[in-house]
Amino acid sequence: MNGLTFHRKIEENTGLLIFGILFVSAIGGLVQLLPVLTQESLETASANTRPYTAVELTGRDIYMRENCVVCHSQQIRPLIAEVERYGPYSRAGEFVYDRPFMWGSKRTGPDLHRIGGKYSDDWHRLHLLDPRAVVPNSIMPAYPWLAERDAIETGNITNKLTVLRRLGHPYTDEQIANAEADLEGLTEMDALIVYLQMLGTGFSEEDAGMQGGAH
Repeated sequence: MNGLTFHRKIEENTGLLIFGILFVSAIGGLVQLLPVLTQESLETASANTRPYTAVELTGRDIYMRENCVVCHSQQIRPLIAEVERYGPYSRAGEFVYDRPFMWGSKRTGPDLHRIGGKYSDDWHRLHLLDPRAVVPNSIMPAYPWLAERDAIETGNITNKLTVLRRLGHPYTDEQIANAEADLEGLTEMDALIVYLQMLGTGFSEEDAGMQGGAH
């Protein structure tokens, strides 16, 4: 069977054509995935990257629950325009304790991966209560109910830390035992602000090879 006949046979046989497409796609997928699965640097935390505290983890859960990630990604790409606007581009080592990742390039709102320390807690509180009070052209909705809910009621933080430790996050017995106490007296808004204030703080110039950028 020559090449032309074989090619024609594949085109005329729907099942064979589908199998061929899937086979070639699978090879392409493996070529992309295997190097990633075997690259140790993708599983190694950056020098200043640490697991989330009980309060930060609770704030992150609230961030996901309120769908903040729909408008605000956490992945600064190595593009000049993004680095100049948001700060040094994101590194894999900064995300080793993220489950799930909140990557993306959709820019309905600004990327928040370097937002930590950029504004005060009071600014964030006012922004969440009335976004247009600090950003006049903002289309972001207000989240007043976050100031009325107790953070300790947001899921079971002790169980979360226990499960994450089983997945490899280095939480100590003391951190797990004190998790609920760390949340006492805090509202969901307090926890969310604590989470926002730590975003990007795991970055260091040493990790970046002294790569600069606005912060």
